[in-house]
Amino acid sequence: MSTPASPPLSSSQLTALATIGEERSAPVGELLYQVGDQPYPFIAILEGEVAIIDAAGNELVRHGPSSFLGELNLLSGQTVFINALVTEPLRYIAVERGALRSLLNEDGPLSDLVLATFISRREALQTVEGIGIEIVGPHGSEPTMRMLEFARANRLPYTWDDAVPADGGALPLVRLPGGGELHGPTTGQVLRALGIGLELAPREEVDLLIVGAGPAGLAAAVYGASEGLDTLAIESTALGGQAGSSRRIENYLGFPAGITGTELTSRAVSQARKFNARTATPYRALSLEPGNSRHLVQLEDDREVAARAVLLATGAQYRRLPVDRLEEFEGMTVFYSAGAPEAQLCAGSRVAIVGGGNSAGQAAVWLARGGALVTLLHRRAELRETMSDYLIHELDRYGVAVRDRSEIAALHGEDGRLASVTLAGGDQLPLSFMFLFLGAVPCTEWLDDAVARDDNGFILTGPAANVDNLLETDVPGVFAAGDVRSGSTKRCATAVGEGAMAVQFVHAHLAATPTAHGTP
Repeated sequence: MSTPASPPLSSSQLTALATIGEERSAPVGELLYQVGDQPYPFIAILEGEVAIIDAAGNELVRHGPSSFLGELNLLSGQTVFINALVTEPLRYIAVERGALRSLLNEDGPLSDLVLATFISRREALQTVEGIGIEIVGPHGSEPTMRMLEFARANRLPYTWDDAVPADGGALPLVRLPGGGELHGPTTGQVLRALGIGLELAPREEVDLLIVGAGPAGLAAAVYGASEGLDTLAIESTALGGQAGSSRRIENYLGFPAGITGTELTSRAVSQARKFNARTATPYRALSLEPGNSRHLVQLEDDREVAARAVLLATGAQYRRLPVDRLEEFEGMTVFYSAGAPEAQLCAGSRVAIVGGGNSAGQAAVWLARGGALVTLLHRRAELRETMSDYLIHELDRYGVAVRDRSEIAALHGEDGRLASVTLAGGDQLPLSFMFLFLGAVPCTEWLDDAVARDDNGFILTGPAANVDNLLETDVPGVFAAGDVRSGSTKRCATAVGEGAMAVQFVHAHLAATPTAHGTP
């Protein structure tokens, strides 16, 4: 794999780790952890060497003195995807996960170093064939395609076998690291099998329920929990929402070089957990039943949450291209986000980015920097109507071709492999991959008429809902923040601000509402 930089620990950092860990030794040939393990300690090497090896025995990288082992699964408790084999006599510091979390919460420079390295290692693992879960099922199987999209959204290393399982069981067949198979599992069953995520009780009672864990929801979780509220955030897909899949957010305050969606999400989740906010995924909300002292949200899997206040931060979902045969290519050569696996897949290939917003521009630049030949197609006369000026300059800098007034009329290719597209004007462009950034529709269909919405389904708040509080809906104690809110500015920083602001309104509501127990 393309080995990410692994910066060494300083002597002072090694000393800090030694105070909370245990010094150990290991002989050549010992496995410190292996595929399928849960969990494992943070390992800082003092002397010796360790090779990281996949399940088939292929060496990926070696780490020596002052290096450390691990990737994102160490912090999440997720199943181990690789083996760590001692190749030279080893002396090391082992730090248990809970103690490491506490230290990272207090030591900013160490936290930055470890988290950034873990994220880069996870992205590298996503590009290696044969690591992680194996998903078996044909392209024509909707459950298989949903599982693939879920794996991508949750940044799970995976391999896809586009075939019908020999045993003819329910699709897809999911093979787990270290052994074990699941036939036709739900996404929740896969995550639980990997040791990820909180499993909710049949009924939960909390002060604040946040539905949706994108930037707005995670910001509310951080501020709500830090201010003493019993806070639960649920998410139906992946923590971070659409922002979590962004390759680089370059206009986020405080990060002049930009920040990846993965890093922003990982940091936000770590902050929320630091203050004892709970995050549960994947749990999809089915209905909202307003009450006097508590509102009841029904979830799939026969779960329900009774909350004194509810924040709706469900965001929006991607718009699909209205052309025939689109579903044939989705997940194979047509995508809705540009992550590390897609960047490697597209290197040296002709790629189209469809859309004129900032997300489209960011993806175009990311893929072009990775060696793809990128054309950005948008339907307006002038790109400046919808895209930030700095991104337009970046498109030019990295050689992205831009075609104005362009709409796709037809897709061409076989067996899920895109070969070309025909534009509405008749031009045909040879393409191997296509990424769609066409905006989104609000994820509010589950609400029915529980709260007032505008004609496009976005939630009305503040004066538009005839209430004083800017983020409150027409139901007292039910708030909305981020992209799901009617009239909101569809920007990551704005969503974070609204999520934080919502907690102030929640406190005001709770102060005016007597605490009550029992059913809503």
